Amino acid sequence: MAKGTADKKMKSQPTTSVRASISFPPDIYETLEIIAKEKKVSLAWVVREAAEQYIGEKWPLFSGKVRERS
Repeated sequence: MAKGTADKKMKSQPTTSVRASISFPPDIYETLEIIAKEKKVSLAWVVREAAEQYIGEKWPLFSGKVRERS
């Protein structure tokens, strides 16, 4: 199968997540790595969890919408 054909098939499939590229200061990134290692989860999981908690605290009316998608 040609690469272009494979790409088209992948794009037509629905996704449940959106990919984001985020830059952190080195000290925050190191802290996130430590937390992930201690909890035995991925760094991405730690960031998603932190984002959900932040939304829940700062914008509680939106927090239910975030949880419904999980």
